[in-house]
Amino acid sequence: QVQLVESGGGLVQAGGSLRLSCAASGRTFSSYAIGWFRQAPGKERVIVAAITRTGRTTYYTDSVKGRFTISRDNAKTAVYLQMNSMKPEDTAVYYCAAGPHLHIATMITDYDYWGQGTQVTVSS
Repeated sequence: QVQLVESGGGLVQAGGSLRLSCAASGRTFSSYAIGWFRQAPGKERVIVAAITRTGRTTYYTDSVKGRFTISRDNAKTAVYLQMNSMKPEDTAVYYCAAGPHLHIATMITDYDYWGQGTQVTVSS
């Protein structure tokens, strides 16, 4: 089992940057692939980025490609989401999630454990 806690959210102007962190507890962290999801008001929760257990493979939804970077540090049991050139449409609650799959997974149902979320607001 793994517990996840997100941090690093806040208010930023368009064009600015934020770095989200997802701290995980549990000695089996390296056995889990991690995804970052976001949910805007009145909308469904959707995948933003994902990373495999080893960190060798990453995935980004089209709207964040070239702007966001996902990374992980298994020794520190943490995953990060660096967000640059942010846009107002990036405003959402951001969640990290863990799942035991070997490859990249983009569906909510692929993930077993979720953090509580962190609010990101981008002003225009």
